[in-house]
Amino acid sequence: MSARALVIIPTYNERAALPGTLARARGAAPHVDVLIVDDASPDGTGRWAAEQALADPGVHVLHRPGKAGLGRAYVAGFGWALERGYERVVEMDADGSHHPEDLPRLLDALEADGVELAIGSRWVPGGRTENWPWYRALLSRSANAYANVAIGLGVRDATAGFRAFRADALRGLDLAEVTSQGYCFQVDMTRRVRRGAGEIVEIPITFTERVEGVSKMSRAIVVEALWRTTAWGAERRTRQWWGWVRRGSRGRTQALRRRS
Repeated sequence: MSARALVIIPTYNERAALPGTLARARGAAPHVDVLIVDDASPDGTGRWAAEQALADPGVHVLHRPGKAGLGRAYVAGFGWALERGYERVVEMDADGSHHPEDLPRLLDALEADGVELAIGSRWVPGGRTENWPWYRALLSRSANAYANVAIGLGVRDATAGFRAFRADALRGLDLAEVTSQGYCFQVDMTRRVRRGAGEIVEIPITFTERVEGVSKMSRAIVVEALWRTTAWGAERRTRQWWGWVRRGSRGRTQALRRRS
């Protein structure tokens, strides 16, 4: 029997895009449940999602009282999934930029021993983007390069939002500590899995610029990602420095003992 899997789709004013994305997800992976986490969308996204949940037992809705950001929406969805015993948990955007047809490949990647996170990657061989402005691609590549230099993540697309986790990996993290958003949230989750010694794999995907709705990208999201990544990099360097100091101290102590 395949592992129970849940796709989490956070929404805020995605009434135009969500129907197509949900239909494609249910068609591509009918054995996988879907949780729509709606932040009280003024355009009626939550009401529409609730109607779909009544008609399809594989569709669920988590209504939140107001717009609180992507990171908090996903953390709420993670908690919902873990409480109900799902073994695989997937992040996916509502706007069609992530192709639901890639869901089976992401989930299959988690079946390999030791793999705790499978990232749908734009920047590995075979991955690509469609209809994306050059400046967005440049921003993404630059953000990933900086995150790898600062934190040492060892992945090419740490900012990717199409990804699948083993539930055990999520249980091993203190999700209450996660307060980051947007690009930064994805980097943060990658960093936490890596710190827990979990194996991460990247699966090439095609990322398509949305054709419905309005992008949630903003200057504030970029600024948050920059300062948080810088802070995490400083924390990592500090830990490394103290590790060198402790190892050097132990070495000197052992040398003195041998002489005595």
